[in-house]
Formats: sequence, C-alpha cells, structure tokens
Amino acid sequence: MAGTDDTPDPAGPPPSPAGSSRAGEENRRRALPRMPRWLPRAMVLALALVACFQFAHWAFDRLVGLLVNVLISFFCALAIEPAVDWMADRRMRRGLATGLVLIVLLAASAGFVLALGSLLVDQIGTIVRNLPHYLDDVVVWINKTFHSHLDTDKLQDNVLHSNWVRTYLANGASSVWGISATVIGTVFQIFTVLLFTFYFAADGPRLRRTLCSVLPPAHQAEVLRAWDIAVAKTGGYLYSRALMALISALAHYVLLQVLGVPYAPALAVWVGLVSQFIPTVGTYLAGALPILIAFTEDPWDALWVLCFVVVYQQFENYLLQPRITARTVDIHPAVAFGSVIAGTALLGAVGALIAIPATATLQGFLAAYVRRYEVQDPRR
Repeated sequence: MAGTDDTPDPAGPPPSPAGSSRAGEENRRRALPRMPRWLPRAMVLALALVACFQFAHWAFDRLVGLLVNVLISFFCALAIEPAVDWMADRRMRRGLATGLVLIVLLAASAGFVLALGSLLVDQIGTIVRNLPHYLDDVVVWINKTFHSHLDTDKLQDNVLHSNWVRTYLANGASSVWGISATVIGTVFQIFTVLLFTFYFAADGPRLRRTLCSVLPPAHQAEVLRAWDIAVAKTGGYLYSRALMALISALAHYVLLQVLGVPYAPALAVWVGLVSQFIPTVGTYLAGALPILIAFTEDPWDALWVLCFVVVYQQFENYLLQPRITARTVDIHPAVAFGSVIAGTALLGAVGALIAIPATATLQGFLAAYVRRYEVQDPRR
C-alpha cells in the first residue's frame, strides 16, 4: 500500500521494563568479582593439611616414648654389634651370640646395682642409728656457741609429734601406688629396649638389606658406609670407655684398699663407670662418694682420696685417654661436653647417654667426605 513504510525501525521497539531489569541484573552480576575456581580446592587442601598436622602431632605425642626406646635400642645394637659379628664369624648363630652378649651385660649391671645398693643401704642404716648421737653433738655445739639452752629430748619430741611429720607420712603412704606404677613402667621400658636391641643386633644384616633394597645402587653404598661408621664409632666409644673404666676402677680400688676405706670394690666400680661415661667432670663427681665415705672414717683419708682423684684425672687426660681413643673415638673434650649438654636438653638422660656416640658417628661420617688441606700459616 502506498504511503505505508514496511522497513523496520533501526532503533527497534523500546525495551520493556521487565527486559531492562533482567539485563541490568546480568550486567551487575558480571561486574561483581567472581570467586576463582581454585579457591575452594585450596581451602579444602588447607583444611586437610591442618587436620593431618593435628593428627601427626597427636600421634607423635602418644608415640614419643616408643620412639625414644627404639632410638636407645638402635644405639645399643650398634654398640654390641662388633661383639656379635665376632661370634658370628666363628660360626655361632647371630641370635645366640646376641643373647649371650645381652646376658653378660645384664649380669654385670645387676652386680653393680646390687653392690652399690648394699653400700647405700648400709650407709643409710649407719646414719639412722647414729642420728641421735649426731643430734646431741649439734645441740651441744649450738648451746656452747650461741649460749642457748636447747634440750635434745624436747627437740626429738617436737619433731616426732609435729604435724609436718604426720603429713609427710600420709603423703608417702598415698604415693605408694604411684611409686609402684613407676617401677612397673620402668621395668616395661627396660624389657622393650632389650627386645628391640636383640632384634636390631640379631637381624642387623637383614635389616640393612631391607633398607637398601628400596634405594638406588648409588645411595645403597652411602647408607652402608654410614652404617659401618656408626657401628665402628659407637662400639669403639663404648669399648674404649669400658677399658678406661676398668683401669680407673682398679687404680681406685688399690688406693681405697690401702687406706682401709670400707666398701672399696663397690666404690671403685662406681668411680670407674661414672668417671668415664660422664665426660670432663665425671671423675670429680664420681670421686665425691668415696671422699665422703673416707671422711667418715678419717679426714686424712678423705684428703688422700681427693689428691689421688685430681692426679689420676691429669694422668688419664694427657696419657691414658689419647692412647686408647686414638683409633676409636677421637673427640675433643669440649665437643664431648657440649654434645652431652645438647643431648640432655633434647632428650634428658637418654640424650646424655647417646650424645657422644651420635657426635662421633657424625664426625666420622663428615671426615669420610670432607676433604682437608694443609694450612699455610706464615706465623708458624
């Protein structure tokens, strides 16, 4: 039809209100920052890592006692492995050889504990029997020095019938169960250490093969070398210390026997063991007990024991120890003392016992790989 324009309007029909609201909402939705797709996965992974850490911390806190026992057993097995290998080379089964070594060590330890225990029990009994006499002497000295008028009978009556004595006895009676539980736990720990030590020493070659079977050949040689160094250093340390403990015990036994100090064998063994397995200050700590026992007999005997302890320490440091440890464990005394302090801070008494063997193993392992050069010092 003429006059009718059928061409579409370029601008198009005006948008409806509903369509404009939807378009605006979509535009606003596009304008807002969208959460990255990796963020949910990262959050889940972070939560999983936190949960794994908490579980590992909980498990380690529950198993730390077992891990410490296994560590002690491992070093004990390294220490007795040379003796076990010596017996195994003479066609003795490793299990039987390990059992014999452990039985000998247990018998020696039991003898030492019994000897020292009898000494302590007897000395405590002597002190208890002579306590009234000691108290009378102290009261007489106080009255004479300070011009006081103390009565021994009244003091004894006040002490025996005081409230703090009743409280102490009641607390001691209530703690009997705790002491019994501690003793049972200690016995169980000793049994655990002995069991793991037996398996580590008896199955030492099989254990090494099992560990090396999961490693490439190049790494197997490194593990075997580190294992051999650990065995040599740990066994060398213990055997050299045992030899020096024997020499020290014999020397102190002769002195105590000549002076007539009671319990000379037990005191000599005490001095020999404590002086050798506590570095640097062990001799003086071990000498305190025989000096005290000798002082109860004669003060001059205590002075002779003190002089001998000091002289023997110098003889051991400058003549005996360098010759014995030259081929086994050559550790500077300062390094040994520092390693004991560090081990004590980390694991307590256990760390003090295994600190020096561990340090000697690390030193030997580094010496095998660190190349040394001659120092060109013009000042010398």
